[in-house]
Amino acid sequence: MSTDDQRSELQNGDANPEPDSDLNTPEHTTIQSTDNVEDNSSPIQSNDNDKSPQVVDPEPATQVSDTQNPIESKDNEQLQKDEGNRTFTMRELLNELKNGDGDQESQVSAGTDAVTPRRSQETTQHTEKNSAAMELINSITGSDEEGRSRQRILTFAAKRYASAIERNPDDYDALYNWALVLQESADNVNSDTSSPSKDALLEEACKKYDEATRLNPTLHDAYYNWAIAISDRAKMRGRTKEAEELWKQATNNYEKAVQLNWNSPQALNNWGLALQELSAIVPAREKQIIVKSAISKFRAAIQLQFDFHRAIYNLGTVLYGLAEDTSRTGGTMGGHDVSPNELYSQSAIYIAAAHALKPNYSVYTSALKLVRSMLPLPYLKVGYLTAPPVGQPIAPHCDWKHTQFVLNHEGLQQIHNGEQRHMVSGSNGRPAIKIDIPNIVSVSACQDLSLPPGPAICIDTIHGPTYLIAESWEYLDTWLDAIRLVYTIFARDVR
Repeated sequence: MSTDDQRSELQNGDANPEPDSDLNTPEHTTIQSTDNVEDNSSPIQSNDNDKSPQVVDPEPATQVSDTQNPIESKDNEQLQKDEGNRTFTMRELLNELKNGDGDQESQVSAGTDAVTPRRSQETTQHTEKNSAAMELINSITGSDEEGRSRQRILTFAAKRYASAIERNPDDYDALYNWALVLQESADNVNSDTSSPSKDALLEEACKKYDEATRLNPTLHDAYYNWAIAISDRAKMRGRTKEAEELWKQATNNYEKAVQLNWNSPQALNNWGLALQELSAIVPAREKQIIVKSAISKFRAAIQLQFDFHRAIYNLGTVLYGLAEDTSRTGGTMGGHDVSPNELYSQSAIYIAAAHALKPNYSVYTSALKLVRSMLPLPYLKVGYLTAPPVGQPIAPHCDWKHTQFVLNHEGLQQIHNGEQRHMVSGSNGRPAIKIDIPNIVSVSACQDLSLPPGPAICIDTIHGPTYLIAESWEYLDTWLDAIRLVYTIFARDVR
């Protein structure tokens, strides 16, 4: 997000999250809304790039101790090699070095290969590369005592991994950890985000990730952090052609990280953010395709972790941007009959859900104030579904009726014509389908030949399943998400 954009009403990320927060929000946020390149007037902007896989990681031991630290492995998997080395998370590395366990720098692996002319040449090349990188690291001075102390630790670690690579240029673990140190050092550069030394350090980190993944193409951590480094370089270049190419590289690396480790909502979320940033640079004819891809990544992240509030919020912001674009052009989403008003309403649902999950986050509170009027209050969602007669979940197709449904914090209820919103539970109106949130077991899309044609929802409850048909696949996704989010918030409250 451009720091000089004074028109923005909704900011990205809280620079000062609560102390026990699992949200790692950098001070400088850059991911913008999905408006056109020259139009920065949209009041909605997405949350900043999740710079470490631990944002909502259930394994706190892998988190970096500094809340501003963007780099770390996204799970506890230890990548083993024949030499017995392994990758470190930055927290492990820093803690080890703080505790004085640094004598390993002087240790030489017992399995070091015999020196050959080729090995000697490779070692010389790596020595030259490492010398250039060390010069960059040595030029960094922290802005305060804590920063200087941290940089001394990073400098020590840099020497350690540089030495390991000189001994064995094929040590992909050392290359990966060397890249982490370079990337962390770049984050320790003084506040000027356009600093040449910061960009140079990130470039060196990218080179190390490239080498590590060529030696071991299964290092999903390396692809993930490599993508973050590329993204940081792209942010320094604004909305230029060079930035566009870097964002494309970042999305490619996030894709590889997800292919190698599909169960990572953080990687999917970051992938969506990179696509969202790319959509603000590419020509208008390419934008909607990229935006829809970003939506699918945020939605996939939420499906992996229903209470992943950052992905929920980001999905709300990208939908808001799409609604703005659709409203300006007078079209519909991808040719489907999804109006701007419906997109605004969908956006409000996700932002409201993110706020419900993290009510103390000022960015979510501000966003909710902006979109509150777009919610069909007192309900969270109002729309049409095709439903069977009450008590007959599998009825002849001709008996299914297209009727209105409303969703709030208590449940999903059918509204017949004439009753509308005045209908209350226990009234003398016509029999209606009502699903209480506490009774829900699961919610999923389904396909069954016994159901009428169309995208079907199966809401399984303690009383049995209820089947409903959405108006389109786009509407199906919004109903699924809305019901799951309401249930997630309910489940959190009863814990």
